[in-house]
Amino acid sequence: MFTKVERLISSRNLKPKKKEGFLKIISIFSFLGIMLGVAILIIVMSVMNGFKTDLTNKILGLNPHIVIQPNSFVIDDNYILKLKDNLKDISVSKTYSGEGIIIINDKAKGIIFKGVDSKEKKIKEFFQKNITSGNVEQFKINNIFIGSELAFNLNLKEGDNINLMSSAFVATPLGSLPKQENFKIAGIFNTGFVEFDQNIIFLNIEDALSIFDKDLKDQTLEIYLKNPLDANKYKKQIEKLNQNYFIYTWADLNKSFFSALKVERNVMFIILTLIIIVAAFNIISGLTILIKNKTKEIAILKTLGLNNSSIKKSFFLTGFTIGFFATITGIILGVIFSLNIEKVRIFLTTVFNLEIFPSDIYFLEKLPSEINLFSIFIIFVLSLLVSAIASYIPARHISKMKTFRALKYE
Repeated sequence: MFTKVERLISSRNLKPKKKEGFLKIISIFSFLGIMLGVAILIIVMSVMNGFKTDLTNKILGLNPHIVIQPNSFVIDDNYILKLKDNLKDISVSKTYSGEGIIIINDKAKGIIFKGVDSKEKKIKEFFQKNITSGNVEQFKINNIFIGSELAFNLNLKEGDNINLMSSAFVATPLGSLPKQENFKIAGIFNTGFVEFDQNIIFLNIEDALSIFDKDLKDQTLEIYLKNPLDANKYKKQIEKLNQNYFIYTWADLNKSFFSALKVERNVMFIILTLIIIVAAFNIISGLTILIKNKTKEIAILKTLGLNNSSIKKSFFLTGFTIGFFATITGIILGVIFSLNIEKVRIFLTTVFNLEIFPSDIYFLEKLPSEINLFSIFIIFVLSLLVSAIASYIPARHISKMKTFRALKYE
């Protein structure tokens, strides 16, 4: 693609003379700009990928993969058996959720009550995985499990008794009052998802239906799959069995969240790409000045018989070489930092006392990172494309230069 002469001229251009110190500075800034742009872009994309993956895993670990809510028909045991007969590798659990208030001493807090079937395998697995105090076998009638954040905020522990108030009302001599029942804290769980741990309590579905004054026709079904990514396929199969229920996948229930995450990722990609483009302008200005300073050399090369195409290619190669090695260096740095991003966060937190990635805001205990080879390839190609365009723009003006005028100019 490039001849030996073209490569020789390019290598000489990359080693400016002492009197061309300004060119050297521009070249260094061009290199650093593209390198940092590529590195930061890879780091940000890796963190965004890791953030999405970790939150998806958290959501799948804390929430059902498919939810079936009653419409005009009651969800009964016959329907559950029908689901299990027609669908493979599923686990079905009856649930009921509602909003209420937890009351302890003089403190009260709005909370979500989630009634679950304590005998269901998936429910037991969830508690066994996340419980920090208590025993799964203690999860029975009139006993509840609460999150570690809620326990900390209200100074609660295993064995304490608390009042739960629901939105249902009961008639009393004093009029209608919110329904209250007393429960014992049988266990405390910690999912690592701060928002979840401070806003949800688990109780038996019988207790949940009782405190909300509901019956079996109000319960919903939660379905857990072997592979959560097959949720849409299973949803279509369930819809064929009966059209009289509302059916939602985990993606449907978190659609706005994932859409917002996607938009944020795309915006960050565009903003950081602009850094690379701005850095590429240094290549344009540097090559333009270099060509001006090399006017006499260009004229001599033309006089010796070197055509415009070869001279253009040599100067193009000069700028592209800067962009290429800056891109490679940026990728290496970006990958290294992405692989050690949590160590970097801990270092900055310890040395500069900076709270980076607080868990109560981002719902994760550590800064996630996931390197995507396809994303790196896209960044690599994009950076080289920008470098190529930036190198071509000033190089193409060489063909417009006249040998006689160039020699006369000098």
